[in-house]
Amino acid sequence: MSTPHLVFASPRVLPRPAKLEGRVVVLDVAFAATVGTSVSFEQTTLPFIKGLGERLAAWVDHHDHERHVDFRDDRRFVLSTKAEHGACPEMVTPELVRTVGPIDTICAHVDLDGLYAAAKWVMGGEEPYQGADDDARAVDTRTGTPGPIAARVDHALRARFRDDQLKRAVVWWLAGGMKPGTHADVIDEAAREFEERAQGTAALAARYAIKGRVAWVDTATSKLPFDKTDLLLAGQARAPVSMVKDSGQLTIAAAFGSGWDFVRLLELGGGMPTRVTVPESRFVEALRRINDAPAPVPTGAAPDAD
Repeated sequence: MSTPHLVFASPRVLPRPAKLEGRVVVLDVAFAATVGTSVSFEQTTLPFIKGLGERLAAWVDHHDHERHVDFRDDRRFVLSTKAEHGACPEMVTPELVRTVGPIDTICAHVDLDGLYAAAKWVMGGEEPYQGADDDARAVDTRTGTPGPIAARVDHALRARFRDDQLKRAVVWWLAGGMKPGTHADVIDEAAREFEERAQGTAALAARYAIKGRVAWVDTATSKLPFDKTDLLLAGQARAPVSMVKDSGQLTIAAAFGSGWDFVRLLELGGGMPTRVTVPESRFVEALRRINDAPAPVPTGAAPDAD
């Protein structure tokens, strides 16, 4: 199998199809949810699918979305819900890789889940190390404890989430047997930066305010770097739901399996039920809806997240 090109994407920021070479596999990239008037499935995801046309070899994803049903008869789309598959790598099997056949480009989501899925595809559907699928699930659902390899990679990615060089280093380090060298050094350097962000995260966590079921904090006056995921988790230690205001956006989260479905409650077009991002202008509305909603029923599913 030839070495594929690696391209990274998110549901709201997809590459131009014309810039992707040959047959393309899309991994762990959710269909775009409707956010305000600027982003939606029709405006973002569908043009990307149409632009790739027959060059789209497979789309493998595990994020809930109401438009999955549109592709149930298209065998290129291997789609599930978060409850069915907590992470994308476990959906990448040797059988799937063989069935899809040779590909030229992997378009993967920017987080650990997506990069582990990309490395697994490069390796023909085999885990880069024993327990890698479980680690990806633990990181993506924030349930359980990932092993030291995944914890190191997760910290590195959260420290430099816009660094494509780091993302490539992660994929090729995993697929290459996790040997010492340049890729490992890049990951280690970024992981050390993450530890430095812990101070800013702790300072913001101390400022959480409680409003009914919600712990919320505004990052506007913070001058220290912080990690949003850890900040959200700190809020969930104080209340069932956490909210973080940051750069004009409001990120809302609850524990996986808690039964909260913010996609439905806030009438969004798709996404992870227990973690969503909406414009900050919806803060008062979101507080009201969450506090007025019936008590959620925990899913009781085994650990399955952006």
